[in-house]
Amino acid sequence: MNKEQKQTLTMMKKEFSSLLLAFVLMLGISPVFAAGSTQTVKDLQDAFTGESTAHAKYAAFAKKAKEEGYPKIALLFEAASRAEKVHAGNHQAALKQLGAEVPNVNPEFDVKGTRENLKNAIEGESYEVATMYPNFLKDASNEKVNIALMSFNYAFQTEKKHKEMYENALASLDNNQVKDMPSLYQVCLVCGNTYAGEGPARCGICMTPNERFVTLKL
Repeated sequence: MNKEQKQTLTMMKKEFSSLLLAFVLMLGISPVFAAGSTQTVKDLQDAFTGESTAHAKYAAFAKKAKEEGYPKIALLFEAASRAEKVHAGNHQAALKQLGAEVPNVNPEFDVKGTRENLKNAIEGESYEVATMYPNFLKDASNEKVNIALMSFNYAFQTEKKHKEMYENALASLDNNQVKDMPSLYQVCLVCGNTYAGEGPARCGICMTPNERFVTLKL
């Protein structure tokens, strides 16, 4: 192949790459080879770090609640911890499908008394519900990254329920009504949706059959 032929081949490859990229963007698909430069990928990495940390933190909070004689509050923390593990797994899967790096996470948090731990959990869930996930969903929508939209929405819808559960648990603790808290939770293994008591036949977020829920009970 002479120099002129090589130049022609190189030009054809560039034109093909440009046409392919234009076609991909026209379909609303985020190209894997551009994933590392998108805001959505950064959001996924932050979300993976946050959910991995929450998974470990809530497990530690559950242990503390048991030590302080609050098995039903411990059960709530265990259920939420299991849900956060699902969310972290979904974010990780999205990152891998986009060809992006998955962060190494070394969770850092403080474990205090159960009342303080509940307040910490409420604060964290409130931030995710009011700020973090709404912003992440907006970024993923703008960049048309459907797998991230799905993963973010699963977590967002679940965290709204966790916030309410933690608020109810704190009220029960303050009013000496912990004994009336649920003694069974079910967690959807696809989206992390968390039910206090028996869940429905299908998940209210992702329609997964109840058979794929994990049950935690005393």
